Amino acid sequence: MKVAILTTDSREHYKEYGKREPFFGTAPEALLQGLAQLSELEVHVVSCAKAPMNSSEKLAPNIFFHGLHVPKIGWMRTGYQGCIRATRKKLKEIQPEIVHGQGTERDCALSAVFSGFPNVLTIHGNMRQIARVNRVRPFSFLWLAARLERLTIPRSGGVVCITDYTRQAVKDLARRTWVVPNAVDASFFEVKAQPAPGIPTRILCVGQVCVHKNQNAFIRALDALAGRHKFELRFCGGANERDAYGGEFLGLVKARPWCVYHGLANRTELKALLGQATVLVLPSLEDNCPMTVLEAMAAGVPVVASWVGGLPDLIEDGKTGFFCDPLEAASLSGAVERVLLNPCVAAAVAERARECARERFHPEVIAQRHVEIYREVLSSIS
Repeated sequence: MKVAILTTDSREHYKEYGKREPFFGTAPEALLQGLAQLSELEVHVVSCAKAPMNSSEKLAPNIFFHGLHVPKIGWMRTGYQGCIRATRKKLKEIQPEIVHGQGTERDCALSAVFSGFPNVLTIHGNMRQIARVNRVRPFSFLWLAARLERLTIPRSGGVVCITDYTRQAVKDLARRTWVVPNAVDASFFEVKAQPAPGIPTRILCVGQVCVHKNQNAFIRALDALAGRHKFELRFCGGANERDAYGGEFLGLVKARPWCVYHGLANRTELKALLGQATVLVLPSLEDNCPMTVLEAMAAGVPVVASWVGGLPDLIEDGKTGFFCDPLEAASLSGAVERVLLNPCVAAAVAERARECARERFHPEVIAQRHVEIYREVLSSIS
């Protein structure tokens, strides 16, 4: 089977045009890791960028890479027309049996549904819900992304929903749906606990600093806890000091000696941080299938997460993680303190979570399920 995967080359996302090797979001990259083990597949990864780049032709023996140069005018300001046309031209050369668009927030979903080939989409972030929670301004990026989601879903052959939360959100728009969680990079299963010297307890919070990730309320919720326990609260993720929320976050961190802002962390750094973490906390107001939760589960780190969105699909409270109400400071701090006061219970929960992650989120498991979906779509139109 010949499959085309449309996904964002992160060299474009981070403007790192000098790098030779393409790299992708954590979920698409973990899926490719699994697809690389299926020798019966021929996979073609297609990505657009605003600058020409030198790239390897192959990512694995059965995975080819095609980087397409699309001038700036061909992106969002023209409804991604340049990306759609460049991708369509390349796909005519490749002649895949099916096209898989990764994410609805940029060009990939549009290019998939207008490719002229059978196609499916994966929704990673529910852009309509994210736009609602962030109360976005008209014509902002999130506002436009939410409208692109509504445009592309009905035009696809089906939507791979990474949680039932997404399935419920798109079922009235999509022709068909499947619930398949994200894959997690297999190397996270190899993380070993390495407590940081001199830091008895490290609470880790990973995610872009923004309203729906709820970091500022989380910091305030732990103020009282900091008076009873010694810990370090470490944040990883981008924070824009010129943004009102990001600026407030940086001020809150600076005012508290127990808070540390690490900034963006690559995967090697994240694995090291997970190895030192006592608990990972995700206090989001909205989330679908956050990779940080899957990676922490795979690494055997206890997880405290908000009871929102797709998270109840991933965690069973008290068995593979712990839930909290992100709108209640007492619930946030209480869930964290539950882990701090009961390390043996937390360790047992984390071990069960690692076993669950291996069964549900390993790349080979997820890749095989995608192949079944591709065959189902193709058989329905043959």
